[in-house]
Amino acid sequence: MKAHDGMYIDGQWRPATGPDVIEVVNPVDERVIAQVPAGTAEDVEAAVRAARAALVSWAATAPAERAARLTALRDVLAARKDEIAETVTAELGSPLTFSQAVHASVPIAVAGSYAELAATYAFEEKVGNSVVHQEPVGVVGAITPWNYPLHQIVAKAAPALAAGCTVVLKPAEDTPLVAQLFAEAVHEAGLPAGVFNLVTGLGPVAGQALAEHPDVDLVSFTGSTAVGRQIGATAGAAIKKVALELGGKSANVILPSADLARAVNVGVANVMSNSGQTCSAWTRMLVHRERYEEAVELAAAAAAKYGERIGPVVNATQRARVRGYIEKGVAEGARLVAGGTEAPREQGYFVSPTVLADVTPDMTVAQEEIFGPVLSILRYEDEEDALRIANGTVYGLAGAVWAGDEAEAVAFARRMDTGQVDINGGRFNPLAPFGGYKQSGVGRELGSHGLAEYLQTKSLQF
Repeated sequence: MKAHDGMYIDGQWRPATGPDVIEVVNPVDERVIAQVPAGTAEDVEAAVRAARAALVSWAATAPAERAARLTALRDVLAARKDEIAETVTAELGSPLTFSQAVHASVPIAVAGSYAELAATYAFEEKVGNSVVHQEPVGVVGAITPWNYPLHQIVAKAAPALAAGCTVVLKPAEDTPLVAQLFAEAVHEAGLPAGVFNLVTGLGPVAGQALAEHPDVDLVSFTGSTAVGRQIGATAGAAIKKVALELGGKSANVILPSADLARAVNVGVANVMSNSGQTCSAWTRMLVHRERYEEAVELAAAAAAKYGERIGPVVNATQRARVRGYIEKGVAEGARLVAGGTEAPREQGYFVSPTVLADVTPDMTVAQEEIFGPVLSILRYEDEEDALRIANGTVYGLAGAVWAGDEAEAVAFARRMDTGQVDINGGRFNPLAPFGGYKQSGVGRELGSHGLAEYLQTKSLQF
């Protein structure tokens, strides 16, 4: 797609207020493919002003009408599915098949789910002598990451719009093109001017201006825990609501009774998906000591198959970061059984699918989020030891449990300090709440729980 050289504000594309631009680089060949404007605080001010002006009428719009507009948006996105996939592939480097199956398809499904929820959600209920009414929280500042660029936009914008909120989006600077495509879809779907606004720009400039703006009622952010901590502090000073979806270091616990080959193969696939750039990836594989070496061999063989199948990481900085973690893991005593730091290709930001064995819970690679195609395998002595290791990080976003008996897996999963657990390879559910415990964030996305984040409650007594 051709990049816009302005911002989408109040229903139209407007020139940026500043001269600076952001170059969009294809991670596969390191070629600049587009430029977008680097937004300023003045651009954010104009976008928030438009969102505030549109709020009263949009909030008063009947839920059925909001549902109709979201249905139209879903239909536009579906009609442009191929273009979405091609755009994400160009700016993120994701293989086209994965872009089609995940980066394009999942947001369309999520948009459709919120079209249905907008029409069916109970915005009022009778409680004794009171009517409890839920109404939109107001203007939403959405700050989204680059790893699942359209999904994260839809997971914030769709529930906010369904709730009756208006939105100002600041997308990741690495993947702004699909955000512009989304703004085009909003326009084509006929949403009123000012209901959705887009400002491209850098986090410390446009993102900070959006988070600090006094007329933004809720900041919804997905990204690193470090930045989430800053946004939380900013919002706290203003007594402003936040929804934070942050880092993860999820455990894939393979109990002794599990089908080891299946658990390992699915676990490796989970980590290598999207080149390891998934906050909920099961990057720690926990295996009983008696089956440990077998699991290591299986994982190394499985990882080797992904050498030509995964795309690059998003940029040179991320590539250096991932390689640095691999080096640190080996320096701290981990055994490299697949991959490593050598460049698998001469061009592009590629990292070899890597497996580290003999990882102990205190190692850096077992505690910190790497965000690349790197799997750490840890051994445990018994179930209590596995639980201690699984819960032994500052994160709690996702996880997995495998066992021959489903009830055994469920019993273990209920004791894990994490927001979402897949049982024996459970499938993704776009209606299930997604979010974390501890430093993995505050709030939930997707389904009715995601919609509730954008509502505030009023009680009327009679």
